[in-house]
Amino acid sequence: MENYQKISGKDFMKFFRDTEKLNELTVDDRVEVFRTILLGSSDFSKDLLTEVLEDYCVDNLEVIEINDGKK
Repeated sequence: MENYQKISGKDFMKFFRDTEKLNELTVDDRVEVFRTILLGSSDFSKDLLTEVLEDYCVDNLEVIEINDGKK
């Protein structure tokens, strides 16, 4: 295991909100963080996914919520 400096959640968020520091991450680093940061399926919702698509101006995809097997 690699040696690394432990950082607090507060420090992580400070880094995350620092555009200059965030730009030091590679595209692969960003994808890894994006794909793994949420804890589990309960973190996902139609609203969250719709907001992400809107934030990134993705207008060719739509999120459809299924309840009890019905759209």
